[in-house]
Order: sequence, then C-alpha cells, then structure tokens
Amino acid sequence: MTEMASGSDLGTSATTRTPEVRSTRGFSLIELLVVIGIMGVLASIGLPLAELSKQRTKEEELRRSLREIRSAIDAYKQLVDQGSIQRPADGTGYPPNLSVLVGGAANARSPQAAKVYLLRKLPRDPFAASEVPTEQTWDLRSYASPPDKPQPGKDVFDVHSTVKGLGLNGVPYREW
Repeated sequence: MTEMASGSDLGTSATTRTPEVRSTRGFSLIELLVVIGIMGVLASIGLPLAELSKQRTKEEELRRSLREIRSAIDAYKQLVDQGSIQRPADGTGYPPNLSVLVGGAANARSPQAAKVYLLRKLPRDPFAASEVPTEQTWDLRSYASPPDKPQPGKDVFDVHSTVKGLGLNGVPYREW
C-alpha cells in the first residue's frame, strides 16, 4: 500500500503545478481589448446622436430666421397699409427686396422723413454655404407667384430656404 501511495503521490505531484505569481499592477491584454471594444461600440452609438443634435440645432435656427424675416415682411406690409410707408402706385405693399427691411424705408408720416427699420441684421440660412452672401441664402416669392411654384418678382411676399434637403420631420426645407 505504501508503494501505491507513493505512486499516486508521484502522479499527482507531476501533474500539479505551482501557481505562478502574477503581477497585480496594470491590465492584461484581454482586459484592454475588451475596454477598447466597449468604447468603440459606445462611440458608434454616440456619433449619429451628435450629428442628429447638430442638424436639430440648425433646423431650430432656420425656423427662428424664417419667423424673424416673415414677421418683418408682415410689419412692413402693415406699415404700408397704415400709411407710414408710401406705397408705389403699382405696388402690393410688400417690400421690394430684403435689404429694405435692414436699410430702412422712409416714414411718410415723419416730417424729417426718418427711416423705419424692421430688422437690425438679415438672418442667414444656417444650411447655406458660408461663402454665399446672406441675402442670397434665401429664395424669394413675390405676391404674384403661386404658392406651389414660388418665383421672385417685383416684391417680397415670402422667403424660403435655398437648400434642397429634408428636415427631421420629413418636410423639405424649401417648404418650411
């Protein structure tokens, strides 16, 4: 029996290894690869969200700019209807161009012919290229043109974006 015990001890001791001492400092290669993989997945999720947020910000700016210009056009028309701005004989009462809203129109009721300013600065279309002058970032619609085919004319009845693209709501920017 002693021979058997010593034989079994030999077999066990030959297959059993002493554990190697592992350094506890730093990370293993597998741990680093797992962390890099997780960071890659998170980045691939985050980039489209950042792009979406950027587009949403530009759309909000476009909405604000359109509202500002359209309010100034409506205010101009109201001043013409009240007699504060003189209407040409063949005019519709809408401004002849966008620069009149910034540059001012002569006040017909003022003895000094002071100007009426409706915009401090013409807002720019946020989707337009930066090298395009501000006034050219907008397409104009005259009072005489139909709503489904807006065309410029002798006055400015409405403005819309020159950019051909879809908004997040599915409506083309030109129809906003």
